[in-house]
Amino acid sequence: MEHEEVSGEPVELKVKDLTPETKSVNVTVKVVSIGEPEAVPARGGGVRHVTEATVGDETASIIMSLWEKQGEGISEGIVLWIENGYVSLVRGHMRLNVGKYGQMSPSDTAIAEVNTEENLSDADHATARRSELGEATDLRHRKGPWASTGYGEDDERREKGRRRPRQDFDQYY
Repeated sequence: MEHEEVSGEPVELKVKDLTPETKSVNVTVKVVSIGEPEAVPARGGGVRHVTEATVGDETASIIMSLWEKQGEGISEGIVLWIENGYVSLVRGHMRLNVGKYGQMSPSDTAIAEVNTEENLSDADHATARRSELGEATDLRHRKGPWASTGYGEDDERREKGRRRPRQDFDQYY
């Protein structure tokens, strides 16, 4: 089931409809559990803090990453309205995020039961990609001279060495 954003506006989905490509989504979720903040290295140096919470609705659940102060005031059982959220992959596993262009607020919507049997974050999308496209397409663990593309043309050129400049250009320099 493919969901695209229409004219830049966020679409409202149920948790089971989220995919690794989901961007600009509105979703109502209930917090099932919340972990402790963890320090993670930030891009460009420094440290950021992330708290992971399992959230969901009657259709499925997913792990939500709460960055820095987003986790303040969040507790088990609270229902949240996520506006303009997105899904990212962390080591191949889906995470729901609010991001700097999104908003998160308490909701009056009642979610009685959360389907924790179907947790979208359990599936390894990197493994699924490898099995669909072949072992060479997983770029996470590639090393060596073939790491740039993995396909013959560049590898053959690399084995032959650098190309020599065309002879007719040498006469001008």
